[in-house]
Amino acid sequence: MEKRKLERAFGMDSGYVLDFSNRTIDEFFLDSVGIELYDQKYDKATGSKANRMRAFWEKEGNYIVGKLLIDIFDNWSELKSPNDSDTPPEECVKIALRLKESAPVPELEAIQAISSEKIFEKLAKSLRESIDRNEPENALDRLHTFLVKYFRVKCQELEISIDKKKPLHSLVGEYIKALKKNGLIESEMTERILKSSISVMEAFCDVRNNQSYAHDNQVLNYNESLLIFGHVTNSVRFIEKLESGGKVKQESDSELIDEIPF
Repeated sequence: MEKRKLERAFGMDSGYVLDFSNRTIDEFFLDSVGIELYDQKYDKATGSKANRMRAFWEKEGNYIVGKLLIDIFDNWSELKSPNDSDTPPEECVKIALRLKESAPVPELEAIQAISSEKIFEKLAKSLRESIDRNEPENALDRLHTFLVKYFRVKCQELEISIDKKKPLHSLVGEYIKALKKNGLIESEMTERILKSSISVMEAFCDVRNNQSYAHDNQVLNYNESLLIFGHVTNSVRFIEKLESGGKVKQESDSELIDEIPF
């Protein structure tokens, strides 16, 4: 039923999608979700723009479909056909929001490269794509690598001496110590919660070495992998908020509850 509503909104009965040309729809997909729509993966029936959109809905996860739809609705005035209404159908916008909010890992957008290093950017993108496909267990080794890179950059920004042999939990420990020294942590409870991450990251090293695709291992189960991803994204988002705001107290109490990295 939802697909039919979207098809009507996009005028897909004709084989087209809104006012997209072959070139512009391919460019839009690439900019929005990093996907080449004219890849063989999305060949369906006649290979028209409408059929490729249908194949995209069938093959990709809810979150990535929702993100693309929201980007379309955000640019509706530029993409709509001449006979379309000036605003996108409200019921279709609600569908897109529901799909995007169904991501299995909260705060997924926190997984971003924080330096211009190309491999860091590719790593962050591949992690988001693994969650978009709902396959967290397949990306645990890359998540560990992401965290090592992330905390190395954070330590360098605070002029903390590091070397490549320093393990993840040691990087986290030194970073938290520097946060406290610089006055960014106000409460003892917040400090304790952050310090608990040191032992968590030490345990993550074991998961990476013995329960991920880093080696020839029996990979950790889906639900525990999802828990690890959730902890990491919440922690990273909290750290970014902590640094960008200077003092966490500038945010409301309700926002702070969501930020605590349990």
